[in-house]
Amino acid sequence: MQLESLEVFRTVARYGSITGAAQALGYTQSAVSRQVAALETQTGAQLFERLARGVALTSEGESLLPHVEAVLDRLATARAELAATRGLGGGRLRVGAFPTAVAALVPRALAACRTEYPELALSLVEGRSPELLDRLRMGDADVVVVSAPPDRPIDATRYELRHLLDERLLVAVPRGHRLAARRTVRLADLADEPFVVGSVTAEETLMRASLPPGFNPRIDIVAAEWTGKLGCVAAGLGVALVPALALRTTPPDIRLLRLHAADAPVRRVFAATLAGRPGPAPVSRLLDHLRDVASRLEVS
Repeated sequence: MQLESLEVFRTVARYGSITGAAQALGYTQSAVSRQVAALETQTGAQLFERLARGVALTSEGESLLPHVEAVLDRLATARAELAATRGLGGGRLRVGAFPTAVAALVPRALAACRTEYPELALSLVEGRSPELLDRLRMGDADVVVVSAPPDRPIDATRYELRHLLDERLLVAVPRGHRLAARRTVRLADLADEPFVVGSVTAEETLMRASLPPGFNPRIDIVAAEWTGKLGCVAAGLGVALVPALALRTTPPDIRLLRLHAADAPVRRVFAATLAGRPGPAPVSRLLDHLRDVASRLEVS
């Protein structure tokens, strides 16, 4: 398959029109039609259904499209990395991070990187750490910020890991709570407390990763967003476990208490790249900025 035919196919699919694709690509309509026909011959499949106005992907076309997009996106990434390696100042930097790292750590580092490379195209994807490492391994990310509990380390033979910080879980309680005057609490102090969680699955994952076995909190309320979760806490409906990175400031009607170190081991936070693969200059600078920002965050 010719790359030009793949680009034409993707553009026709995007616009749903031979005419629209021709205008976007600067081709004639007949040239676009020839490219589509050539690709249909090469694949042995009808990729578009011709309609009275425009075209629509057939089931075969819908099956092919994500693969074509992956090939073209990977090629664009390769070109961008070559340009950055040659010091052209442009290129593309694809970053992934777990949700609470997006609250303050990663955006500040990206902003500093963009100041140095104003032509750099930035993208940020939020996800869970295992999924982000998969993206890195598959070549769909350049740097990922991930976390790991001490008893389940990340494979350091496959990934180059730069330790950024250690993060503890905090307990959010309403300001008038019986424990609000304490600085540190034990899990035993929270045994009878109702918990407000973001989602049962995600919150159970967080607790399994960060808390010892045998602690089974009573879950009364599920609130998907942090604002809703903390709003319920402030109203006295329960308490909540909060990763320190999630909070930029403490709401005035909430107190944040530390869990005793024996009850809540730290989460280790890393910036990861593929082992043995040196990245272009923007990747190295982003890693520097991540370390700098992390050193100034109070999360432990």
